[in-house]
Formats: sequence, structure tokens, C-alpha cells
Amino acid sequence: MGKMRFRALSIDPRTNPAILDTVTWDRESAWKTIREAGRAFWTDVKQTAHEGKSLPSSVGNGIGISPAQGSLCIWHGVRYLAAVLGDWQHVFVSIGNGETKSPLGKPLGVLQLNDGDSVCAYPADSEVIHRFCSHIMPEKGPRALGNTPRLGIGVRMTTSVWPAIWPAMKGFAANAIQNSVRELSLLEDVLAGRPAHTNHLFSFGAIEEGHTGSTFEGLWTAGVMEAIKSETTPVYGADADHIQVKRGPGGLDRAKRVIDAARRYSFYTLDVSDILDYSALSRRNLSTEYLETRLDSEDRKAVLDYHGTKQRFGTTEYNPTETEIGCLVGKHSHALQAIEELFAYVTRVKGTELFDLELSIDENPPEVQTCDSITRETELIFLILEVRRRQIRLTHIAPNFGVEKGVDYRCPDGLEGLERRVRSLHQIAEEQGLMLDCHSGDDLSRETRRVFGRATNGSIHFKISPVLQMLFAEVMHETESGKFREWWDAVKTYVEDKALAGSDFAANCLKEIDSAVEPSPNDRLFHYYHFAPVGLRDGSGQFKHRELFYTLSEDFHVEYRRRAEILLGEVAEDVLGQ
Repeated sequence: MGKMRFRALSIDPRTNPAILDTVTWDRESAWKTIREAGRAFWTDVKQTAHEGKSLPSSVGNGIGISPAQGSLCIWHGVRYLAAVLGDWQHVFVSIGNGETKSPLGKPLGVLQLNDGDSVCAYPADSEVIHRFCSHIMPEKGPRALGNTPRLGIGVRMTTSVWPAIWPAMKGFAANAIQNSVRELSLLEDVLAGRPAHTNHLFSFGAIEEGHTGSTFEGLWTAGVMEAIKSETTPVYGADADHIQVKRGPGGLDRAKRVIDAARRYSFYTLDVSDILDYSALSRRNLSTEYLETRLDSEDRKAVLDYHGTKQRFGTTEYNPTETEIGCLVGKHSHALQAIEELFAYVTRVKGTELFDLELSIDENPPEVQTCDSITRETELIFLILEVRRRQIRLTHIAPNFGVEKGVDYRCPDGLEGLERRVRSLHQIAEEQGLMLDCHSGDDLSRETRRVFGRATNGSIHFKISPVLQMLFAEVMHETESGKFREWWDAVKTYVEDKALAGSDFAANCLKEIDSAVEPSPNDRLFHYYHFAPVGLRDGSGQFKHRELFYTLSEDFHVEYRRRAEILLGEVAEDVLGQ
């Protein structure tokens, strides 16, 4: 197909999935393919659909159409399906009475069949996909799942991993569309050629946002389309993960821009870790000042009254002193104000659509030690009560369990202490109708994952992401060694740039390279920085390496899907007991 221009962005959309908010990027050629397949072909599709047989494909004379069996359904007597065209565009097709008004809107074109029925084609862009899932086939769309236990599956490699996710999910639910603000860009920024924002990766350092190369809009579009085509009916949601509220001016406005871009998602993770005052809990001498400066007189009285009654949550007695309340206000007041404002904003954006909402305080800034910022029972209860007092409809909460990226659990209390604490926090949250969420589950051993499973009786939302990209690298190393070396070399160049910019960690990774040893996915340099070049853009906003990851062999994809499905099954078994 070659590259096409989308404002400032030049890409081949076939080898750059999950960027655009459409998978019908050339409407004229898409309709031409549908039309030129001919009446006989579409009559055959109609007949085989009526008989419940496998739908036929049309390949030849430059025309390629593959109807997706899993998308076939009937709405008001009209058959609908999704089809993949030879140039990898997707469309929706209806076959039936031309007088039936479709909720999909204006068609690309209409082809009359000999029996009087009509074939209509519709573009598969985000708005039409949303209508298809809202009106015609709701069981194939992402939805708010409330207190349903599930995995959160980060899809950094998008279309390569979904074919493994859907069959794996026969035994469990998941947010099968999930990436964070660090991993995704806003479509408007990419189309305008704007440089990536710089963000902080927990336990890592400064990186460019959007390192997958995907956008919030494009990820939803591609992911939901893959679910529609799947021959399974997965119970899934779409998580706009780690919508961060950063310190300083513009933090809330930036979060609102992300919510706008992710308006079709069903799950919103509001990460306020960066605006917590971590020192407040130990500064008891300032507790009165916190109450007076962070709250007006009316709120101050309401907070003290609301938290002043002794209560029991799970096995924990909650009876904080005024000093303790003041310290908790000191740590969380700014974050709670932000959550209150963003909840109202999400509610306006979503309108009548249900959504899940998570309060995340699971990470900590680099100047704060993870094991010193673990969320204790009293703190969790305070947050839950404040959320209720402020009438925020929260469904999930992610405390700081002491889990870090890149390592297994290593806080001094060990796995025994972790299990006691998770069990206690789970009991508190569950009593209040909330579900605990554990992020960064990738680097935990199976033994540690099982701690979370036992402590919550499998009633948890457990997120993973990097592990599937590392698995991608391992399979690529085995089946596509030349292309893996291109990736490895791009990582090395990136790390060299970071070292020159003053990163001691990057410099130390470079020192460990042994030029006599063949590059491997296990190299420390690659392990920590492998994600960075995937969506890297140059000074004009063009992707430097992304097509490398979407031009791999069928042998690669078969093996990757096999291993990914096994891995997801193991995580679900450890954590959900399924």
C-alpha cells in the first residue's frame, strides 16, 4: 500500500495499527472493493449466513474480502458483519431490506441484489464502531464490569497480542484494552507532529510519553474491532490507565485532555500519586495547620464530624484522633480535590454510559522510598470515607502495596506480611463495595501473585503489561533474529543518548555490554529500555522504528500467540483462581 499522509503524519496504516481512530482510511477504495466483489458473492454470503455455515471469502482479481464469522448478527431482520479487505482496511456490511434505517449512519455505498435486498458498507471508524456495539451487538463491546474480578492486560503490541487474549479469556474477564498515559499519545498531538511529553516512569526515570506509538483513540478503535471479529464473546473492558494528575499548573487540564481522547473507554484510572504530600503522615506537629489551610471552616467541621465516630471495617477499628485526621488531610487533600473534579468531568463526558472509576495511589515519586509509602488500613479507610462523603462513585482503589516495577516484592515484612496486609485491605474495600487493584504485577513471581490471589479470594483487579512485550522480544529473538538485532541496536542508541544526557543508570547498563556475546532479550540494557524505541518519533513527528514490529512472519505470530495465551492463563490461575 505504501505511506499515506494524515496531516503532519506519514504512515502506512496497515503496518501502523492503533494510531488512527479508524480502520477505514480510504473510503473510496473500500467501497470499490465491496462493489466489485459482485452480487453473486454477496448473495453467497447471505445464503451461507442464513444456513449457519462458514462465511465465504473473496480473493482474486485484486479483490480481497474476508467476512469475520464472529461478527455476524441480526438486527431488526438485517444481517450485519465486519469484513477485512485485502489492503487490511475494515468495514461493516449489512445485508437486508434497504428500507430499514441503520444505526450506523450513512453508508459508503449501496449494492442492490437480484432478490431486492441491499448490501450496504459502513466505515469502521470509532464513532461507527461505538454505534455497532451500542445498538447492534452490545455483547462484543467494552463495558463497565463493576466488581467483576479480572485481569488488566496491557496491550503494548496491540494487534499482535489480541489474538491470544480472546481465547485465553474463555475462563476469565479482563480489561483487554489497557495502556497508560505514558504508553499512549493523544491522536491530535500525533497528527499535528507535536513532540512527545516527558514523563516519569515509576522506579525508572524520565521517558518520552507514547512509547508504544499508539494513541488512546487508536487503541480503542483497533481493540474493539479485534473483539468484534473474534469468534469468542469476551467479557471485557477498556482501561484508560494511569491518567496522571501531575504537580504544577496544567496538571488537571492535561488529565481532562486525556479523558476527552479516551471518552469511549469503560474504565478510568485516575492516578494522583504525584500530588500526594508523602511527608504529612509523619508531621504530626503540622496536623492542625493542615486542617486549617487545606480545608475551609465548613469542610473542616464536616471532615472532623465524619471521621470522628469510632467504626469497624473488616478487622480494623477506625477511631483516628484529630491529629491523625489532620495528617491524612495533609497527605491527601489535593488529590481528593482533583479526583472530585475529574469524576465530575468523566461523568459529563460519558453522559448516560456506565463506567468504572479507580483511585490510584500505588506509585510514588523518585524521592520517596516505596516501602516507606505503603498504604495502611487507617489511610485506606480515610480515603474510602472521603470518597463517599464527596459523593464520588468509585468502583476500584489501588493502594500502595509496596510493589515495584522490575523486581519481586522486597519490603522488610516479606510475603507473610504482604499477605496479612492485602487480606486486611481487601476486607475493608470489599465491605464498602470497592475492589482492590494491584498494578505492576508483571515482575512478581508466581509465589507472590498467589499471595494476592489467596488474600483476596480471587476478587481483585490485577494489571500486567511489560511482560507481554518482553515475551514478544523473546519470540522475536528466536524467530526473527535479524529484526530483533535491529530492535536491540535501536535500544542501545537510545540508552547512549540517555547516558549522554546524564543518566547514571543508562551509563551503567552500557558498561555491562559484552561485545563478544550475541545480543539477547536478557541483557540488562535491553530488559530495562526495550520499550523505548518502539514508538519513538523524530524531530518532524515521524515514527522511526514502529513498522519493524508489525512486519513479522506468520511463524512469529503463531508462536507468540501460543506463549501469550499460556502466560495469561497462568496469571489468571494464580490471581483469580481460574
